Amino acid sequence: MAVQSIPSRRARAGAVAAVAASALALGACAGEEPAGTSGETDAASFGEISVQYSWIKNEEFAGEFYADENGYYDDAGFDEVIGISGPDTGVAKLLSGSVEVALSDAASIGAAIAEQDAPLKIIGATFQKNPFTILSLADGADISSPEDLVGRTIGVQDSNASVFAALLQANGIDEDEVTVVPVDFDPTPLMNEEVDGFMAYLTNEALTVELAGYDITNLAYAENGVPYVAETFSVTDQYLAENRDLLKAFLTAEIKGWTDVFNESTDDTVALVDKYYNTAATESEDGLEAVFGALDPEKTAMALEATKELISTEETEENGLFTISEQLQQETVDSLAAAGWDVGVDELFDTAIIDEIYAEQPELIDYLP
Repeated sequence: MAVQSIPSRRARAGAVAAVAASALALGACAGEEPAGTSGETDAASFGEISVQYSWIKNEEFAGEFYADENGYYDDAGFDEVIGISGPDTGVAKLLSGSVEVALSDAASIGAAIAEQDAPLKIIGATFQKNPFTILSLADGADISSPEDLVGRTIGVQDSNASVFAALLQANGIDEDEVTVVPVDFDPTPLMNEEVDGFMAYLTNEALTVELAGYDITNLAYAENGVPYVAETFSVTDQYLAENRDLLKAFLTAEIKGWTDVFNESTDDTVALVDKYYNTAATESEDGLEAVFGALDPEKTAMALEATKELISTEETEENGLFTISEQLQQETVDSLAAAGWDVGVDELFDTAIIDEIYAEQPELIDYLP
């Protein structure tokens, strides 16, 4: 069975301080605002906006593809919503004003706020659970609880060292009780049993190893003391203050796009992802297809189901997609503090727009078939 090879995943957490610092040097205010950002949403014309994706155009952005494909952006008043392939936390581009919205994560945004006083806010979150996991082989170390980490050798990427330390701290494990080996994002060291565990993504490397024929065990961060939101809709404070109607229209279109993900067949969604992936590969200046290869439909389908599990929770079923409960906001802030980033809930989050959308259009809450 051929397995799609995916190289370095986003290097978010550890490098974000340097990214934020360079971004602040470029200027902490957003660029020019699109015309027509006031008045009633359904009568407005918002022109075009740019959205930085955290990763390449794959199933992680299926909702954005549906919003584009099915005309939800058009209906919302946008001439074009330009989705820009990552990997990129979006922090630098937000602060320089080169993009209006970034699909980022709480660790990157929180670190920029805590360390650089970056004027950023999370206004909604696609992933209610972050995708980090300690991956192990079921017939090897079989790390199924935090206590199983003790005495083990764990492969951790340098950029993720702070988040791994947060996992240990949250579970009362001294760093001296675990041997950390620097690795990149290729899980081969785990498959070769050079390490007992491997810091991975539930939607990526975990599937790569499984498709290679190994039985795997996941120790998900979100379920073991380090819950925080990811794929966050993130903007600058200034852009939020000056473009509330635009952002309200944008998030409404996004809700409709992700609702389609949950209602359309997996095969149809995989085909749509493949279309946008291939378009990105054709437009790529750095040889996207040469680096990542053709999209693997089997892995894409598996990753799509894993993605849905990170998005849909009891809270989103009750409150709607992208909402972030007060409890989850506090848990996110607590998780960041464990990683060394102290930021307040009100500094990190402003969910007024997403709450307003559902207050005015409660029918949007029901996204499940």
